[in-house]
Amino acid sequence: MTGPLIIGAMVRTLGAYPSGWRQPGAHRDPAGDADILRRIAREGEDAGLDYLFFGDWLATGPDLEFRDPYLLARIDPVSAVLFLAGITSRIGLIATVNTTYADPYTTARSLASLDVLSGGRAGVNLVTGAEPRAAGNHGRDAHADNETRYDRAEEFVTALRRLWDSWSDDAWIADAARGVLIDPEGLRAADLEGERVRVTGPLNVARPPQGQIPIVHAGTSPRSRALAATEADLALIAAPSLADAIATREGLRAIAAEAGRSPETLKVIAPVLPVVADTDAAAHRIVERLLALVPLAEGHQAARTAFPTNRTVDALADALGVAADDPLRAADFDQPVSVDDAARLGERGAALVERVSRIAGVGVSTGDPLTWRHLVAAHAVPAAFVVGDAHAIADHFETWRDEGAADGFNVLSAFQPAQFEAFTRLAAPELRRRGLLSDDDDRAGATLRDRLRVTSRVDA
Repeated sequence: MTGPLIIGAMVRTLGAYPSGWRQPGAHRDPAGDADILRRIAREGEDAGLDYLFFGDWLATGPDLEFRDPYLLARIDPVSAVLFLAGITSRIGLIATVNTTYADPYTTARSLASLDVLSGGRAGVNLVTGAEPRAAGNHGRDAHADNETRYDRAEEFVTALRRLWDSWSDDAWIADAARGVLIDPEGLRAADLEGERVRVTGPLNVARPPQGQIPIVHAGTSPRSRALAATEADLALIAAPSLADAIATREGLRAIAAEAGRSPETLKVIAPVLPVVADTDAAAHRIVERLLALVPLAEGHQAARTAFPTNRTVDALADALGVAADDPLRAADFDQPVSVDDAARLGERGAALVERVSRIAGVGVSTGDPLTWRHLVAAHAVPAAFVVGDAHAIADHFETWRDEGAADGFNVLSAFQPAQFEAFTRLAAPELRRRGLLSDDDDRAGATLRDRLRVTSRVDA
């Protein structure tokens, strides 16, 4: 694989790591999301990123405070991209829609409207839902099973494509002299009568500038991978290692080929959580602080509603298979891990110690000691950190491209705005210097589809 990568930002205003909001200067109040969204959008556009991506979650609860704080209260993704369309001019805008609960006509209309208003910069990430509490929020007794959700999702895609294709390119005549506004033959109904989705159409929005708005999908089940490989323009994957990513990308492309689709038309995007600083040592210090700020079961925290049960030394020992009577189970969080302690943690423990040492710059019997707090936090709240200066981040991107692991990346930031700005101001220029990030000056007037380098897919 050669050429530039597709690089977008997955926007989480309270940060992508659960303790990120506790960092000095971090955004931590969703009531002020408008200001931070403006800042992120302008920063991403100035850096030449391809898109801003907004995920979704259709419920909330106290457990999210410790697991995923950014999900507690967040702007509706379609509202977010419509808000940002007016203050940006080049960057793509991708909103998530849950096909289990959304209406296809309303979805097609709002996304077509975004595409018209933004000059062809709209994209949609279709999900089927994984939060059981969402059912009650939509007047249902239970969350639908996997097969039912994907049956509906497949028909939902067909409905979107037919609705976006309601108007022919030359249907709008606007001949004032003759008094002819449209060619009625260029206005088509959707006429979809599926088992799960029914819609007549046509769509009462002008034809989207992109024709067909790019579709994104992520998932790990066989039905999910089939939908991504056969229908999506971008397939989002979650791969813990380079080898896993290579295998996942090859598998998705094979499914696409078996379905009669050119594998080259499917772009596989991996998540990345870079922690960037001027030096590797400074980046390590940021990760060390993120780990140190993860709430653990001490003091009043353990009594909090829905506090996770895995944030103790004892729980870590259970996970690593340490003997029940081993005294290390009683270790204090801030006690350094000794050489003898580390040796009793087994192979999985050794891998954990190595990983924490690598990302946080701490170690056993070193000047910057590895503590049980570091180990418990890293195990309880895992994250695929890529840590270092601009060159280290670019090396990771370049390796994954050259090895065929991904066609691009969704960049997450541990906290906002400092870490996103560190990526855009330090790493992005190095990525561009290496030819991994396209030069935005060469893409004036480009649609999101142009940026993604994907061909239009129209439902037959």
